[in-house]
Amino acid sequence: MGRTSRKKRSTPANRAVAAAAALILGGGGLVAVNVYASAGEGGSGSRPEQARNAARQVSTIDCPDAGIALPDVPDRARPEVDRELAVMDTQITDAYRQFADRKERIARDPDLAENAVLGPLRAERAASLDRIGIAVERAAGSRPQGLDGLAGCGLRADDEGGGDTGQDGGPGSGGDSGEGGQDPGEGADQGQDGGQGEGDQEGGQGEQGNGPEAADFVDIESVRPDADRPRNRRGASRGTFTTDCGRNENGKFNPDNVIAAPGVSNGAHHMHDYVGNQATDAFAGDDDLAGGETTCRNQGDRSTYYWPVLRLQNGQDENDVDADGGGRDQNTGEIQTPSQVTLKFVGSPVGKVTAMPRFLRIITGDAKAFTNGDANAHASWSCTGFEDRQLTDKYPICPEGSQVVRSFAFQSCWDGQNTDSANHRTHVAFAQDDGRCPDGFRAVPQLVQRIVYDVPPGPGFAVDSFPEQLHKPVTDHGDFINVFDDKLMKKVVSCINGGRKCR
Repeated sequence: MGRTSRKKRSTPANRAVAAAAALILGGGGLVAVNVYASAGEGGSGSRPEQARNAARQVSTIDCPDAGIALPDVPDRARPEVDRELAVMDTQITDAYRQFADRKERIARDPDLAENAVLGPLRAERAASLDRIGIAVERAAGSRPQGLDGLAGCGLRADDEGGGDTGQDGGPGSGGDSGEGGQDPGEGADQGQDGGQGEGDQEGGQGEQGNGPEAADFVDIESVRPDADRPRNRRGASRGTFTTDCGRNENGKFNPDNVIAAPGVSNGAHHMHDYVGNQATDAFAGDDDLAGGETTCRNQGDRSTYYWPVLRLQNGQDENDVDADGGGRDQNTGEIQTPSQVTLKFVGSPVGKVTAMPRFLRIITGDAKAFTNGDANAHASWSCTGFEDRQLTDKYPICPEGSQVVRSFAFQSCWDGQNTDSANHRTHVAFAQDDGRCPDGFRAVPQLVQRIVYDVPPGPGFAVDSFPEQLHKPVTDHGDFINVFDDKLMKKVVSCINGGRKCR
């Protein structure tokens, strides 16, 4: 699905109605959000026993991330490896649908999970891993070690009460509760009627959908401020360059990921917002991006900026309800256009920055952090007026008059050679605690994205995700491809190193 047209932006009155609908309907996946108004109002003790029991039954499919485990892949083998990794994501998505479809039968017959879902999934993954091994061996002369150990998958259950508020980066995925027993359907009306196919839902409203749930939200006013950052030292690059590329008002969406799954349609299994380069889809090469139109005011910036859409969990269908990345991948609800998007490049607290290479690709955050763990979970959540309080593994409940804020601080250190790497991570790095780049890396302008949403107060929204990641906030992530022309990149570096604020 290349482009999804947008509905008219919600008015305040409509948002109030949507919030009420989310409470009545269980938010298309939220468990009893109507009794979780804030973290300080009774906590889990105020939730109905029915909702607590539902949360204790949470399950999802947990598989090793083969992409992260393959940091070294020869360039000749990379296209085939990327395709197989995307196939493995689809295998998990399909298995998750089957698991959700049979949830109640599996509860009565646990062997069914192994025989009907996990066993076939492991066999499919083993075949894909074997093809990856053959591709790498053909290009490098030797097979990667440990591939066989990546085929195993299991069911993951999370009971209520784990985790913390997500302060200081939080423990990430391990303690979050989720809503695992979604209606698989065929993509239509998911999260509303709850119980097509074989999986009859028990307990009525509040148990539909595949997350998030009430424990994934926290009152921002209860979160401890934490604004620790490295102090600027003498010689720091203190300037900034801000590029204005709009808010995706024109509604460019697709479920591709040209960085992680190039050449694969629906490689993300969730919908992305795009600003900047309008040629971006799974099949866009460097030449396509160089010639693409851009929404950026400065036409010298044809970069690609994208992130998962945020939806209201209000029971209302978007027009992608029957599409890949949308309803077919368990992403439902009304897509929200940001009220503000800020794309700012900043410097290093310890020295000067050098120019980014053109077509440098950077992913920050981890779309699979709920099952992978939070080692690569770098996106954060907050509210306007409270941005000294950042959350990694919780969504914020903002007070009346405050808006939801998503922040992405991208890696600011580059290895000086590569515009990408096999796992799309090792060619860039975050600065160390003292602000310096790791050995062998050099500082480049750091992209900091701030995305603001005017959504109803309270829990009733979620980012798109892979189905088995249950729409957890810790899975949030952002992607960037640098397509600045040389002249503008020189200006960016000059402004940052010269201590100026430029646009």
